[in-house]
Amino acid sequence: MKNARCYHTASVLMNGKVLVTGGGNDSNYILNSAELYDPSTGVWTMTGSMNNDRLAHTASVLTNGKVLVTGGFNSNYYNYSLNTTELYDPSTGVWTLTGSMNNARVLHTASVLTNGQIIVTGGEDNSGGLFLNSVELYNLSTGVWTLTGGMNIDRAAHTASVLTNGQTIVTGGGNINTYVITSGILNSAELYQP
Repeated sequence: MKNARCYHTASVLMNGKVLVTGGGNDSNYILNSAELYDPSTGVWTMTGSMNNDRLAHTASVLTNGKVLVTGGFNSNYYNYSLNTTELYDPSTGVWTLTGSMNNARVLHTASVLTNGQIIVTGGEDNSGGLFLNSVELYNLSTGVWTLTGGMNIDRAAHTASVLTNGQTIVTGGGNINTYVITSGILNSAELYQP
């Protein structure tokens, strides 16, 4: 890649290229840069930069081919999480801010549901030191986030998978000191029914 980075995202676009966004570098700075990998040539090229620096965020390829990036850290002191979201248009290489989530989140999940909506679950609001059980849905046509039924357990650094029946299963994670997970590690799982 053009930039060293960790805690970034990588998404396979509909054209087969890979979009890498944000993360932190070896100088302990959070990045807003993005780059594209072309598997046909093996070459990395820079593309438009995000509006916000982000680390430990999510990126989801939407049904219209755009990429939705949500939340993450925005401070080199790792104590400021974001509620902002932005869209990447592969046809132009441009990032556009879209509706903000109801909660700031880091170490959360984002999944594309079978109806095209995006579900964001849990995470941590490091600005206030809160672990979240809240769940939000993003409407692609309106750009609006709506809170929906919360999880039974606060969790961050977990996984979420959309099942073939349309439900989403959330598994594991932690809810105590999850940035460096040393305690509060969960073995529980929950199902979300849209």
